[in-house]
Amino acid sequence: MKLISKKEINELHDVQQENCISIFIPTHRAGKKVLQQEDALALKNQLKEVKIKLEKKGIHADDIDNITAPVQQLIDDTSFWREQSDGLAIFIADGFLKIYSLPIYFKEFNYISNSFYLKPLMPMFVGDGSFYLLMLERSNVKLYECTQHSLTEIRIEDLIPETKQDRVGYDYEQKNLQFRTGQGGSGQAMYHGQEAATGKRENEIKKYMRAINDGLAPLFREENKPMVIAAQRPLFDTYREVNTYPNVMEENLNVDFSDTDIFEAHELAWEMVAPVFDQKRKDKIALFFEVQGTGKTAIGIDKIIPAAIDGRIDALFCENKSDIFGNYKEENNAIVVTQSEEVANTKSLMNVAAIKTFLNGGDVYLLDKEEMPNPNSRINALYRY
Repeated sequence: MKLISKKEINELHDVQQENCISIFIPTHRAGKKVLQQEDALALKNQLKEVKIKLEKKGIHADDIDNITAPVQQLIDDTSFWREQSDGLAIFIADGFLKIYSLPIYFKEFNYISNSFYLKPLMPMFVGDGSFYLLMLERSNVKLYECTQHSLTEIRIEDLIPETKQDRVGYDYEQKNLQFRTGQGGSGQAMYHGQEAATGKRENEIKKYMRAINDGLAPLFREENKPMVIAAQRPLFDTYREVNTYPNVMEENLNVDFSDTDIFEAHELAWEMVAPVFDQKRKDKIALFFEVQGTGKTAIGIDKIIPAAIDGRIDALFCENKSDIFGNYKEENNAIVVTQSEEVANTKSLMNVAAIKTFLNGGDVYLLDKEEMPNPNSRINALYRY
């Protein structure tokens, strides 16, 4: 899955044409809704609304069809809809087309202005971070470096024993079981001594876990990323005893290895580490409350847009699924807020603030109203200075 980069956000922001069309829809990876082509229907409905808006702007029907032809082609491409993620973002202008299938949910929405609407993409760049996922079975050990939306396997075959037998030098099951035959006249081989062997078996497993830890340790020498270990509880507890990496999560990811693929394990692992990476947002909100009244916070679009353009904003908080429309003239910081995007020559002022903040190195958070530092305003800012 190709994600979107900050460089691409910048490239999209640089496109300035009279009719820059942005379309967002939620999509599905598989299942009944894909088979029933509900995602294609959602895009078809958005395209219909876009055409109506372009007609109202006085654009000829043939020109509208030419501009929107790539979107119509997507609607008709059945194979395209079988390879989707959680959301689809389309940016189209004269001679320009970008399509992104992304692992974030979008509300159905379309926007036409002289620049693209990029605010819904901001969750791709906050609340994320890199972490390790160690898939730990007795006979199969794999290590992945992950983010919320990606995972990459790290090859460790040369660093750890391939099997426990490679570490301890013999098959402990055979070594620790006593053998006799002919019990009860059945002629079957009978085994006993399992209880006596339990302690030795646990010791051999611990040796194997220690060899894994020692083999991986050089990889982690300069790292402090969280690590999630997917393992059954007894094996996890044994590994914790010998582990030397300080950032292993306290709880194991308990999965059925025979019924869970790596992608499912990755999603479950992210749920475990997400609170770690969300701490930055919480800290920014706490700082907002701490410094408000000192000139280091702001509410209201009229103060925030100039600060965003000047690169003064450290964190911007935007009420999710909300917007502020109007006009802004950078040369004199003149801002006129309107009630709707239907008013001629208006644009999303919240989008302007979000993208300027992001491109100048600030963090942009889309929050529900009750999560906003100051819920009485649809946009809040924490200044750098």
